[in-house]
Amino acid sequence: MLFAGVMNKRKIYFLGVFLILICTAWMQTDSVKATPDFSERVKIALRDVGNELLLNNQDSISLVAPVLELQKNKYQLSFERPLAYERSLSFEPHYLVGLIKNSFAKMDLPEHYRVEVNQCVEKEVAYSYEVSTEKETTIVPCGGRVLPENCYIIEVKFTKMKASVFGAQTYVYILLVAAFLLLAILYFRRKQNGTLHGIDANFEALGSFKFYPEQNKLVKEATEISLSKKECELLAIFIDRPNQIIKRDELTKRVWEDNGVVVGRSLDTYISKLRKKLKEDQSIKLTNVHGVGYKLEVNS
Repeated sequence: MLFAGVMNKRKIYFLGVFLILICTAWMQTDSVKATPDFSERVKIALRDVGNELLLNNQDSISLVAPVLELQKNKYQLSFERPLAYERSLSFEPHYLVGLIKNSFAKMDLPEHYRVEVNQCVEKEVAYSYEVSTEKETTIVPCGGRVLPENCYIIEVKFTKMKASVFGAQTYVYILLVAAFLLLAILYFRRKQNGTLHGIDANFEALGSFKFYPEQNKLVKEATEISLSKKECELLAIFIDRPNQIIKRDELTKRVWEDNGVVVGRSLDTYISKLRKKLKEDQSIKLTNVHGVGYKLEVNS
């Protein structure tokens, strides 16, 4: 009983460690492979940003130029503007920060990226900031200073490709862990019932015991009690006729003499062994009816 309890605790411990390792590896992963449509989603989000910037400048004529993928995970947003609008783009940095954040969230894009606003002609960085899920690594300076009218090119570099915490990947992990836990629960439940030890579902209830005649075993809670073949045959006879006196001659004939074996005191020896194995349940008693035979008394 104690050994079985220790084994169960060990299995629960290793199961817990395994789940912790899975979760830790997932949470600490700095990068994951981008989905096949990642680039397309980035371009849609940046075109949305460009459109909102133009509308914020009351410009309904200029066009958002095709968004370029400059290198892996780095994209460029620019504008095709008529001569009259060439230098008229202006915006508050704080507005740009919120605009990009909202557009990226709609497309379920990573939350780690760096933004640079470059001047088209001078090629100088007019404004830049970096966003991360960790507050200490997020830097958004000079949010209230309006950038002067000029021609600007916006570049976005994704610094980490870790998906949003509540993205599709998260739900996949949740489903996998839930399925694993369900299988583990079913496994331990079956093991506790003895089905993984070669014990089938066909048993006879005997007080707090389960008697498996085909397996020569008694099971009480998580404890298994092995029976010899003769003990098992005797117990099967008693269980078939509870609270009835069974004569010695009948027992010896069915268990021994039918098999071509004649015994002396073997019956008394096996009855004594069965008594010891059944003593844990006070509602069961194997009694001797003097001069007649034995009776299995079962109190309901």
